[in-house]
Amino acid sequence: MVLGGTFDSLHKGHKRLIDTAFELGDRVLLGLTTDRMLNAYPKTHATSSYATRRDELIIYLRDRAFLSRVEILPIDDPYGPTLTDEDIEALIASRNTVLRAAEINRVRVGKGLKPLDLVVTEIVLAANGLPISTTRIRKETIDRDGLLRGTRRKPAQ
Repeated sequence: MVLGGTFDSLHKGHKRLIDTAFELGDRVLLGLTTDRMLNAYPKTHATSSYATRRDELIIYLRDRAFLSRVEILPIDDPYGPTLTDEDIEALIASRNTVLRAAEINRVRVGKGLKPLDLVVTEIVLAANGLPISTTRIRKETIDRDGLLRGTRRKPAQ
């Protein structure tokens, strides 16, 4: 089982993706984008350092008792080990990243590797029905749980 991302401002949507991977797989490869990759593929907002994002992931994984089942890999491109590792069987993606997942499978097949099983999670919505995203968190319109700033409403499920 593999998943990857920037995981900046670790939020409820990231957590759903991670939790799904551990529900379905005994061992999980978690690709974490490096600072070098973020320089090559810049975000539209400031991003925490690799070390900060990795530390936050480790805390979450430890709190969920997943730490012994994960290998966090630094990735410098959008593919990580998915284009070379024959032992990977499945890829977790969100609706936002499903096109990249399909691209990974096309490239794998072109290289003579078997396609990965794709598991696609739904986008987690904030209280106002819009997707939870790091961009919205950084703009301070929502918090990491999808609550609107300045309100006490519960996030949408």
